[in-house]
Amino acid sequence: MKMAIRIDDLNLNRIKKYSEDSYPNESCGLLIGKRFSGVKEISSIFPAENAREEEKQYHQFLITPRTYLESEKFALKQNAEIIGFYHSHPDSEAEPSAYDKEHAWPWYSYIIVSVKKQTVRKITSWVLEDDRSKFKEEEIKIVQTGLEKK
Repeated sequence: MKMAIRIDDLNLNRIKKYSEDSYPNESCGLLIGKRFSGVKEISSIFPAENAREEEKQYHQFLITPRTYLESEKFALKQNAEIIGFYHSHPDSEAEPSAYDKEHAWPWYSYIIVSVKKQTVRKITSWVLEDDRSKFKEEEIKIVQTGLEKK
């Protein structure tokens, strides 16, 4: 059975906009939500400033411990938890890089946004296997809120 992550169109559009606005650098942030019957349900996102050195921001991101702690507090106020991260790949594919694999943690979802010429091209989600050998792709289920057009 393929794993799945569920996100509403409003939060997905926020991720897309942040990714396009950050171009040509990588955007990043945290996914807040809960896990129900094997599906991770994203209730909100927590955008983060890319704290990587400026000359590396075009192909790497860094979320500081302080931002991680702030996002944990934000999640707890919603009776939720951090269930993953999102980041963009400027002028690259929506697939995990070697750097992503080296820095990822098992169980968390990693939404990757391919942005080319400041336009989102593709969005995927991945989970690192427990033995850290490879990523498995997750299905992204989009819930329509009717509040925002795509």
